[in-house]
Amino acid sequence: MSSGDEGPGLGVDDAIRALLLLMPRMVGRVKRLPVPEPLQSLALGPRHLSLLSYLLFDGPMTVNELAARLEVAPTTVSLMVGELSRKGVLERREDDDDRRRRIVSIAAAGRPAIDDWLARGAVAWRRALEPLTPEQRRMFLDTLGAYQRAVEELS
Repeated sequence: MSSGDEGPGLGVDDAIRALLLLMPRMVGRVKRLPVPEPLQSLALGPRHLSLLSYLLFDGPMTVNELAARLEVAPTTVSLMVGELSRKGVLERREDDDDRRRRIVSIAAAGRPAIDDWLARGAVAWRRALEPLTPEQRRMFLDTLGAYQRAVEELS
């Protein structure tokens, strides 16, 4: 591979090389973040983490709203919510406006552990993203999304 000279900045091949070295270190470091003791027995997967993040940062929402954000079927979210509700991590209550709908939220007892666990990642992302312009942040997120889709296509 050549270094790909596209003018000022970093060539594509040099950027790929840098990312191939950076990503394993980054993922390894994130995996070493200790799961708070109250959550250790839950065997949380990436989808659980995303679900909890949405509820922590965006507040209570319905199963259908969570499913749309997670890009999974509502039945998948219902199963996750049921599992985490039985373990006391989440709560489900009737929607005051529509008694057929259920609103999902983080249980008060589990909130401190979840907040502490996810807040560290949020602080790190804030430090990395704040210096960027809104356009640069959009480009960064679009690039990560494109990478994820490409990895899925090649798998």
